[in-house]
Amino acid sequence: MTRRILVTGGAGFIGSAYVRALLGPAGPPGVTVTVLDALTYAGSLARLDPVAGDPRLAFVHGDVCDVRLVDRLAARHDDIVHFAAESHVDRSIASGAAFTRTNVLGTQVLLDAGLRHGTVTFVQVSTDEVYGDLPTGAATEESPLSPSSPYAASKAAADHLALAHHRTHGLDVRVTRCTNNFGPYQHPEKLIPRSLATLFSGGTIPLYGDGLQVRDWLSVDDHVRGIELVRTAGRAGRVYNIGGGTSLTNLELAHKLLALCGADRGRVAHVADRKGHDRRYAVDDTRITEELGYRPSGDFERLLADTARWYREHAHWWRPLYAAA
Repeated sequence: MTRRILVTGGAGFIGSAYVRALLGPAGPPGVTVTVLDALTYAGSLARLDPVAGDPRLAFVHGDVCDVRLVDRLAARHDDIVHFAAESHVDRSIASGAAFTRTNVLGTQVLLDAGLRHGTVTFVQVSTDEVYGDLPTGAATEESPLSPSSPYAASKAAADHLALAHHRTHGLDVRVTRCTNNFGPYQHPEKLIPRSLATLFSGGTIPLYGDGLQVRDWLSVDDHVRGIELVRTAGRAGRVYNIGGGTSLTNLELAHKLLALCGADRGRVAHVADRKGHDRRYAVDDTRITEELGYRPSGDFERLLADTARWYREHAHWWRPLYAAA
């Protein structure tokens, strides 16, 4: 029996990796995929080139806030996996309106459509940033949400909406909260591709403040594998943290990137810190590990080197985006 999956934001960095995994040789049998994407500055159909000729894939150019369009699509699909979001913290600090519209209103539109048409499973893809700054310890799925940025606040609101639709209406909602992703096709406004693009262009990596902010790093391929486990084997009304198992300060990460690019440590410039910059994120992903058997690949050094190699070999893809950013 065919499982029809609607993937919102499927031309984005993480959404496209999920689509490529679904339609790849190791993907589940009997699925069709429709990508809904507005193709904002962060969306790119080039990310879907590896599966562009697959007859199981359809693309719809549109906005998750378009009630009529979303309604038509929800009526034709079994599952909704919701990636579509404005996601860059710096942009949310400059102007939060687009984040509230897409991340909150867009999620509400999708949930309403899911209720009307009997969506089987709704996966809300979220972020560890909803937990806010953690000086010590790690956030579990029951930890309070304390977002710092407008971006994180909009994602926390969307998570609450999704879980409320499970409790109130019985919609099978499953929420994932990931740590910092990296891998091919990531927009060069993000730390790793921005740093690599800067180094390949002969520049100096700009690092906020003292660079001692701590983040856990998660391969995008590990992340989408975790999401698929949640879609296929997770429990309704459940939140699942997805971690990568490699915590580094931003400065430590910068030094690793410098070494991969053969650059000396003088090519890091400390700049004024970002407003409301969280010092440390950390999640406890025991639940997805014990319930669903998730494990990150565990070879961060190799994956980071592979990522650096991909950006070195695909300058034609990132250079226009880097120039614009």
